[in-house]
Amino acid sequence: MGFHLKQLIDGQWCDASGGGSWDVINPATEEAVATVPFGDAADCRAAIDAAKKAFPGWSSKTAYERSAILFKAAQLIRERLQELAPINTSESGKTKGDAEGDLHAAAALLEWFAEEGKRAYGRTIPARKPGKRILVLKQPIGVVGTITAWNFPAYNPVRSWAAALAAGCTVVARPSEYTPMTAMAIAELLVDSGLPAGVLNLINGEPESMGQEMLDNPACRKIAFTGSTRVGKILLDGASRTMTRLSLELGGNAPVLIFPDADLDVLAKQVPMAKCRNVGQVCVAPQRFIIHQKIKDEFVERVATGMKALRVGNGADPGVEVGPLINAKQRDRVEELVHDARDRGARIAAGGNRPGNLGKGYFFEPTLIADYPEESRISTEEIFGPVLPVASFDDVDEVIARANATPYGLAAYVFTRDLNTAIRAYEGLEFGLVSVNDWNVSTIEGPFPGWKQSGQGRECGQEGLEDYLEVKQVGIGGLGF
Repeated sequence: MGFHLKQLIDGQWCDASGGGSWDVINPATEEAVATVPFGDAADCRAAIDAAKKAFPGWSSKTAYERSAILFKAAQLIRERLQELAPINTSESGKTKGDAEGDLHAAAALLEWFAEEGKRAYGRTIPARKPGKRILVLKQPIGVVGTITAWNFPAYNPVRSWAAALAAGCTVVARPSEYTPMTAMAIAELLVDSGLPAGVLNLINGEPESMGQEMLDNPACRKIAFTGSTRVGKILLDGASRTMTRLSLELGGNAPVLIFPDADLDVLAKQVPMAKCRNVGQVCVAPQRFIIHQKIKDEFVERVATGMKALRVGNGADPGVEVGPLINAKQRDRVEELVHDARDRGARIAAGGNRPGNLGKGYFFEPTLIADYPEESRISTEEIFGPVLPVASFDDVDEVIARANATPYGLAAYVFTRDLNTAIRAYEGLEFGLVSVNDWNVSTIEGPFPGWKQSGQGRECGQEGLEDYLEVKQVGIGGLGF
């Protein structure tokens, strides 16, 4: 059985109110794989109205009742993985392994918040005078709008949905128009799991008009956004009109500090795929590789060999390790960044071009750029592609300062076998996520915080649930005992 590739408003699968439609393009073939509704502010308004109507009933359910539905949805995702993964691949270009991993992460998010929702604890505060009690309660915010990016069609939406639903909020979800089908399918599984009508509403359509409706509609109490820093600033400006609360997971420019005692044998095997996972289209992707000068040349030589060996192609084909970028605009931008670095004197040690053997699709070769100048765009802009720039350093304080010399503050990586060096680095780095000797910088059970222009608010972990709860103090006086 297939899935409804429609909008979901107040429990009904529906087309756009104005009749608009959108062709979802497979980035590996440049062919349309489905036509879905494409609405506007009117669809968003109807979804907010439905979520507002459903909020009293959903928020009054116990955390255990909400938990059972989220657990069931996680189970259904796993049971129908072989149906869901090809949908994910067809719209995002992901390899089979990446698509399945995206969906497993979504199921794990639902399970985590199904449990964490039971721990939205308040507290009792000792009062200054007898006959009084002070209570602190945690209650759901209300209607939450979610606007999510295309790079993880399952994980990105569900990260917000799971926390909001577990907290007792109702949701108006707008996935990326480039990858709406996976979100539509997961929404259907939530409905099949017993989610009441109006608790989760899914719309697809114009980014600006739908975003403005979320900002201007007083019933929408919070917006959770995953995307670019540019759009995040627009939302910040707009949120002042209604004091809408925001969670913003924005861009990154992750430094990778590799010290001379790091294990090059291990890194030579790991780095190519760590850099090219999901074609580098990951907000926490390792980007600026800053290698100690003692090992830099050997690092470049060995990693370049690994980059050249990666198999590029349609993610649906067996054995493919690197799929296409999401669209022509993104592919062209990555190409421009590489050309800018080359024109400024950087050396292309691997890749640097569109693959000559692939006639269609938004592909770009896994690329290693050695000795890029600091003024090059590839040093300062988020790449979001399979491009690995390498520079060198001599001194610990120098490399920490260089790593911090960015407006972004999402993720950073440190590789060393010396504990003193590791602590000095991770305490000095101005990033919300720091990973030492490991490429898995983010976890479901831990917070996902962005510093500086990489965002505000928190997703995942205990902190992720707290961001969907309001705090209320209750004082009870006149107690006669």
